[in-house]
Amino acid sequence: MRIHREGYLIILIATLLLAGINILCALFLPILQPWLGLLSVGFWGLIVQFFRNPKRVVPTMGEGIIYAPADGQVVVIEEAEETEYFKEKRLQVSIFMSPLNVHVNRAAIGGTVQYAEYHPGKYLVAWHPKSSTENERTTVVIKNAKVEILLRQIAGAVARRIRYYVKPGQTLEQGQEFGFIKFGSRVDLFLPLDAEVKVSIGQKVKGNVDVIAVC
Repeated sequence: MRIHREGYLIILIATLLLAGINILCALFLPILQPWLGLLSVGFWGLIVQFFRNPKRVVPTMGEGIIYAPADGQVVVIEEAEETEYFKEKRLQVSIFMSPLNVHVNRAAIGGTVQYAEYHPGKYLVAWHPKSSTENERTTVVIKNAKVEILLRQIAGAVARRIRYYVKPGQTLEQGQEFGFIKFGSRVDLFLPLDAEVKVSIGQKVKGNVDVIAVC
């Protein structure tokens, strides 16, 4: 299992802390050590699985094929006013990522980054209607010859560490990693109104695997 680089330091700190706690418990409260050891292994395993980074290959590349940028559950499919970049109505598809999902964010299309901006903000629960405009978030716009889409990483009540690795003018391959959100979050896609949506509310999707829409 590959581990994402965002997890290296956290996993190291957790390993040292848990090892230290278990050593102290073994010295001073040995009767509790077996139970603490089991709990520690379980907690350590949860942290490691959160930062897993599975290798994903896009099944069929295409300028008009829009893949899921993240693993999670589709919670919104609706027309919405996009006020930051497009400043017009777009088709919004939102994916909620639980702490158990892979949290790598991937380019839904290949193309050139037109816009990339970080916004500090609140930490409302990720499914809150206003989280898309009021929470800490980043906005990344990618354009190719066929379509221009907006991807928005949104922090939640638990997720308070958004990372994005792109800048305007940069070229991304379809499926290439562009960011990571720590500990539960949401990703919004803003698509052309005539995009043909291929998912439904409540559907679970995987980044680079499931097609969100076709233009």
